Amino acid sequence: MPQTLTIKTAPLPPASTGTLVIYVGEGQAPAGGAEAIWNGTGLDWARHMAATGFSGKQGQALDIVAPEGIEADRLLILGAGKLPADGGLATAWADRGGSLANKLAGIKAENAAVLLDGDTATPERIAELAAGLKLRHYRFDRYKTPKKDEADKPDSLTVTLHVAEPAATDEAIADRMAVADGTILARELVHEPPNVLGTLEFADRAAALSELGVEIEQLDEPAMRALGMGSLLAVAQGSARPPRLVVMRWNGGKADAAPIAFVGKGVVFDSGGISLKPGAGMEDMKGDMGGAAAVTGLMHALAARKAPVNAVGIIGLVENMPSSTAMRPGDILTAMNGTTIEVVNTDAEGRLVLADALWFAQERFKPSALINLATLTGAIIVALGNDHAGLYSNNDGLAANLTAAGLATGEKLWRMPMGPAYAKLIESRFADIKNSGGRQAGSITAAQFLARFVGDVPWAHLDIAGVGLNSPHSETSGSWASGFGVALLDRLVRDHYEA
Repeated sequence: MPQTLTIKTAPLPPASTGTLVIYVGEGQAPAGGAEAIWNGTGLDWARHMAATGFSGKQGQALDIVAPEGIEADRLLILGAGKLPADGGLATAWADRGGSLANKLAGIKAENAAVLLDGDTATPERIAELAAGLKLRHYRFDRYKTPKKDEADKPDSLTVTLHVAEPAATDEAIADRMAVADGTILARELVHEPPNVLGTLEFADRAAALSELGVEIEQLDEPAMRALGMGSLLAVAQGSARPPRLVVMRWNGGKADAAPIAFVGKGVVFDSGGISLKPGAGMEDMKGDMGGAAAVTGLMHALAARKAPVNAVGIIGLVENMPSSTAMRPGDILTAMNGTTIEVVNTDAEGRLVLADALWFAQERFKPSALINLATLTGAIIVALGNDHAGLYSNNDGLAANLTAAGLATGEKLWRMPMGPAYAKLIESRFADIKNSGGRQAGSITAAQFLARFVGDVPWAHLDIAGVGLNSPHSETSGSWASGFGVALLDRLVRDHYEA
């Protein structure tokens, strides 16, 4: 069973506890209550720091067992990094929380008291630390048999944050945890094996958001066929699993306010279809629904914190499989907006799903802005690696706002070019467009394809293939799936779309 985590607040000073945690900034002396604890031990700190190389850098730790002068069984001193006078970015506080989770796991702590009494420890920053703690504590291990050497791991961990303003901090933590929980939901969906999470099972997970007040609508194959969604349905026709288009509506804003719409690619498993992928690494294609997972996690976050905004989340759920009924290279499809598409590669399927979902979103809801997320191309990993997601947009203002939200949350974006020269690469001999422009500029031509299904609405496409799954571990993520996009888009909504 996974270890349960409880995070709570309490007034200053910290009471006796199993593990007492204080923070020390890089090159800085302890201050406030931390200084009293530091001095009360009677230890030769200069000697300790010289022997261990501890200087207060982010991620460093000093672990003092049975310290003199304090009641705690253990004193854990964590590096806070370079702490500017203004307290630093929110991401720095989240990183401190992630580092704390990692260190507490290493010492198999069951109870910990964390002293947070400095002037920069505002309720909002402490909430970021709590979120980082929860995000790093997350593990996806429900299918693993516990190892014998894990028998002494405590079943639960309780972390008490001792702060100057417990009530205000509790409120800030509740607001921030709505987003952290949305990120964890996105991670959970991506992690589930494809034999467990198919199209219908994913739709059921999304439908569970109705418990938070989200309005749910599901379109089955006949409903989508009646709307003319020939592009999306072509991807699904090779699988025994039926397609679904799930619409999630959060109506937290004014009744007459246009919603902001989010669309996610939900290919629950991508074999490549007739254009079969190589076998090596194909197991990772259970995560090809990372965009849909992020949209679902975002809708959870907005509803859980009762965001004062109207938002629509739309996910196209299909499975791309090779079979006697699968679409073929050479097929010509007709999308919902009437565009004809020549299929030249059945492994360029995600854009076919998004094409109809994007058109449906703008035709049905007339949104103020339209943003889609997708693990769309390997080409974006070649271009940007695993540090930034690719950003494509028809609107400079929306692109700038997304970029700023990425910097604020640590879910970074890099804007990529678009234009007529790239659009020409997807012109078809036999149809209006083809679904792949080949190897050159592969991520850009995919974006140009999607642009054909967006009208004048401000639109952005986020290619998250390099950051949504199998991305490098960070202070706040030790898991294979990152949940990228939830925090980013929640920040965008907070800063620019809430009433």
